[in-house]
Amino acid sequence: MISEAQFNTEIDLIIANAIREDVGDGDHSSLACIPSDAMGKAKLLVKDSGIIAGVEFAKKVFKHVDKGLKVKTFINDGHQVRPGDIVFYVEGPSQAILKAERLVLNAMQRMSAIATKTRYFVDLLEGTKTKILDTRKTTPGIRALEKWAVKIGGGENHRFALYDMIMLKDNHIDFAGGITKAIKKTKQYLKDTNRDLKIIVEARNLQEIEEILQNDGIYRILIDNFNYKDTKTAVKMIGDTCLTESSGGINEHTIREYALCGVDYISSGALTHSVYNMDLSLKAV
Repeated sequence: MISEAQFNTEIDLIIANAIREDVGDGDHSSLACIPSDAMGKAKLLVKDSGIIAGVEFAKKVFKHVDKGLKVKTFINDGHQVRPGDIVFYVEGPSQAILKAERLVLNAMQRMSAIATKTRYFVDLLEGTKTKILDTRKTTPGIRALEKWAVKIGGGENHRFALYDMIMLKDNHIDFAGGITKAIKKTKQYLKDTNRDLKIIVEARNLQEIEEILQNDGIYRILIDNFNYKDTKTAVKMIGDTCLTESSGGINEHTIREYALCGVDYISSGALTHSVYNMDLSLKAV
């Protein structure tokens, strides 16, 4: 996984690019009618139910826009909220509050939706050993925010991108000429480039599970699009050799049954690509 420093750099880039995109050469609506020395106060009002996420990100946005903005928090990331709750107050230059408003709302609405869905899946897995993972099926440009929201919701992050973990999927295997060839080439590449990256290999059937197990140094086997029976068999075959992960069309109706097959992880792209934003607003007070 990426380091904390790398993650913080990603967040800073997201903020800078979002402000560039939204503000351009100036928030002319505010500049036209709000005096530059005007001071104001606004509240983050919840209009929906779920898990709040993005409070810490909002603080970073306000600080980026104007260090004079002060935030008083009442509800922290990861807590359940309901309509009428006030998450925080922000106070300072009115122009700065208005400049930051849309980025804060856009991010928090989506992050809260992802955190809420993740928490729902986490609750479905209660009592099992299985943990929920996100994927790379994220919105281009704001992956760090979406993966942050998954963590807030109680899930775990898969690899962040193509550079922080090796994941040999069906196309890699087919292009390389088979599972064993793909693994051997990967190990040689890591040796030649002096990289220490974990290796995950996808299996499409039990025969591929068997072949993967003939190779050492595998961190996790991705049991992809298996039925319950074959998943149980795969888990038994793998044993303690490496970690196991189920994926492929798993939803809220099937996730617990797959967990009961004994897998260590279940990955779901739906955590980040199929959510409806939580309704939030930033209101002047």
